[in-house]
Amino acid sequence: MSAIRKEVQIGDCRFILGDCLEVMPLLGDFDAILTDPPYGINYSGQKESIKRNGKSGKWRIFHEEKGWDKETPQESCFDLMRDKSKEQIIWGGNYFADKLPNSRGWLVWYKMQTGLTMSDAELAWTSLNKVLRLKSLHRTSLWQDSPQHPTQKPVALMKWCLGFLPDAETILDPFMGSGTTGVACAKLGRKFTGIELDPEYFEIACKRIEEAYKQPDLFIEPPKPTPKQESMI
Repeated sequence: MSAIRKEVQIGDCRFILGDCLEVMPLLGDFDAILTDPPYGINYSGQKESIKRNGKSGKWRIFHEEKGWDKETPQESCFDLMRDKSKEQIIWGGNYFADKLPNSRGWLVWYKMQTGLTMSDAELAWTSLNKVLRLKSLHRTSLWQDSPQHPTQKPVALMKWCLGFLPDAETILDPFMGSGTTGVACAKLGRKFTGIELDPEYFEIACKRIEEAYKQPDLFIEPPKPTPKQESMI
């Protein structure tokens, strides 16, 4: 069986269904990786998400338990990510500290609510030789994106991350999930490749990218078509 089980191209975004450990060696190099791997905390489903408003009261989303968060990726996976890209931003870096080099350029997402059952903040390891930076973004901002994944990050957070990679034109996310990194790339005019193992999340990511291209950021110039060399015959 081929490592690439399915492939879809939407605009400048390429989606690959398969295991990233099998797929990444088949791909070329990238300017950067921006990803959010499994943290190994057994949090892949059975989550109750609630949105409240004055008219309808509550809206709940229950995520099916799929078992993909029982362990962190192998060290060889992190080695491969570092080999395939110039720079890396990896969310959940505190769970992978033993598999990554020391870094001074950590990123922090402060969720602006403390004392709840969920973490007050999340950490991203980076390869960047920069000082630590913090983003204050209320956890409820995720509702603007209609979350469809139990560990989905806000699009605004991923756009903030891409701001630290101003020269990176090609972005890879080996753990694409519901495609948030791809949505951020589409809105900022970056070329994106995402790899996802779960067929359901793969299809969700494709649909989200289609919607992102229908609603582009007004101040971002759309990608120019690749010039084609005319035949000399």
